[in-house]
Amino acid sequence: MIGQSDFMTPAPVSQLTRDVIQAFDNLNGSQPGYRPAHAKGILLGGQFTPSAAGASLTRAPHLHRPSTPVSVRFSDFAGVPAVPDNSPDASPRGIAIRFHLAEHVHTDIIAHSVDGFPVRTAEEFVELLRAIHESGPGAPKPSPIESFLGTHPAALAYVQAPKPMPASFTRESFFAVNAYRFTGDLSGERGVEQFGRYRILPEGAGEHLDAQAAAATPPDFLFDEIKSRLARGPARLRIVVQLAAPGDVVDDSTIHWPDDRPQIDFGTLQLTGVIPDNEAEQRHIIFDPIPRVAGIEPSADPLLEPRAAVYLATGRRRRSEK
Repeated sequence: MIGQSDFMTPAPVSQLTRDVIQAFDNLNGSQPGYRPAHAKGILLGGQFTPSAAGASLTRAPHLHRPSTPVSVRFSDFAGVPAVPDNSPDASPRGIAIRFHLAEHVHTDIIAHSVDGFPVRTAEEFVELLRAIHESGPGAPKPSPIESFLGTHPAALAYVQAPKPMPASFTRESFFAVNAYRFTGDLSGERGVEQFGRYRILPEGAGEHLDAQAAAATPPDFLFDEIKSRLARGPARLRIVVQLAAPGDVVDDSTIHWPDDRPQIDFGTLQLTGVIPDNEAEQRHIIFDPIPRVAGIEPSADPLLEPRAAVYLATGRRRRSEK
């Protein structure tokens, strides 16, 4: 296991990281103390129980213990904390899971409710955010975002993908953006390596609202629902890993793998309640898209390092703001 304290000693903030953060700030305005995306959230506590298949997939420690405590954050997409849950800006929904391995030692999963990502690199992501910001009602036609989508088919497909409102955060499916290399342990030696992407799935069928039903919900519907649900008892989610086949692209988050790729049961999340001092705890926790644990390693996806840098920089900014 790797000891962690805010991703160890961080490197100086790069210009690319500054560009991403500034592009978000231009879109959202000043939102002190909140994330630049997925600002509206709730932090829950619970336990992770691994599966036998997950234990064979990786030698990571949380797959070889009876259970591991977790913190789980559900969120709406927008960088504005007051976004109504039924707003188009609230989707895709997000989930972030922290596995607490020891004091100051953890590994995370971060996913959202669309299978894929609009761009391959952080530089393209800055272009996308700037194009959105520059495409207000008075923008000339074609607007910057229309021009961007016209030359970036993956981004167009992402924008056009259905994003219905779930009946509950626990009835939604979530997909990790990046692929990871999972390594098993074979007689004390480095075992078989397989690339995969996490999926967090409901226990049972998913459930979404049609447009009319979603429009009729109150602004905090999903957050009130999960509080009420957990007050009645634990809720469960499944974690699976979709495995890449030989020849599948593992370093491009815009590329989907075919649905016939096998899904390995990784384990079960049991959510038990809302963590006390929720706003303060959400402000403090900084999730990390890089696993930083033996047995689960990052792929060569060029989004990973910039994502981690942005998460860290905005997290430290968030902690310092009131």
